[in-house]
Amino acid sequence: MNRVCLVGRLTAKPELRNAGGVSTVRFTVAVNRNFTNAQGQREADFISVVAWRKQAEVICNYFDKGSMIGIEGRIQTGSYDDKDGKKVYTTDVVLDQIHFIESRSQAQARESQGTTPYDFQDTPMNNVSVEDDPFKEFGDNVAIDEDFLD
Repeated sequence: MNRVCLVGRLTAKPELRNAGGVSTVRFTVAVNRNFTNAQGQREADFISVVAWRKQAEVICNYFDKGSMIGIEGRIQTGSYDDKDGKKVYTTDVVLDQIHFIESRSQAQARESQGTTPYDFQDTPMNNVSVEDDPFKEFGDNVAIDEDFLD
């Protein structure tokens, strides 16, 4: 199974391109790690994402640098030879679904407060408590039947 789910912020304004008549966009999402380093600072991973067709257009029309985005997709690896003939390996997330995590008004409020695009400390996602568990009605244990996976 090749499935990726990410929530993070765009590191730059996405720019729509045309590849053989098909809309495409390549952008980077900064995703905070769940722990801090030895200095107590939260680090982030910068993950390359590729979107095609209508999804590429939606991203370019509704997201900007610093926008929080949710992404579902798959990992795709590849390689190419650079101008010096050296082989370069690539890893991208190919987008399947987009999730709007913050509203336009939330984004505008964040920008007006001068919050840095990668400051995840004050986002509502980091303040979710166990009492807010959306699956609590199902009990403590969840059984998965092997036939379900077929």
